[in-house]
Amino acid sequence: MEITLAALHGRWTTLVIREFLQGDRTFTELRHALPALSDKVLSDRLAHLTEAGVLARHRQPGWPPRVSYTLTSHGRRLGPVMQALWDWGAEHQLSSIEPR
Repeated sequence: MEITLAALHGRWTTLVIREFLQGDRTFTELRHALPALSDKVLSDRLAHLTEAGVLARHRQPGWPPRVSYTLTSHGRRLGPVMQALWDWGAEHQLSSIEPR
């Protein structure tokens, strides 16, 4: 469990992964999808997820250089984990506002 939480650490990481669960993305596409996220934090999250083996980085030749990222098979396995976290949060949110 600690290994999974270490891979997901940091604010915005789960939202970045959510974007990749929908398909491959470039840095620019992620910037548009997550406008509140600074370029520095996005770069940090992409580097962390790449180092953790969750994302693969692909540099395409040419100018300007174009880099795309994709979930690895290891990263795709986070889909059910993310869904379970979402389900738990939604259930907890509802139970925390209901009278006891």
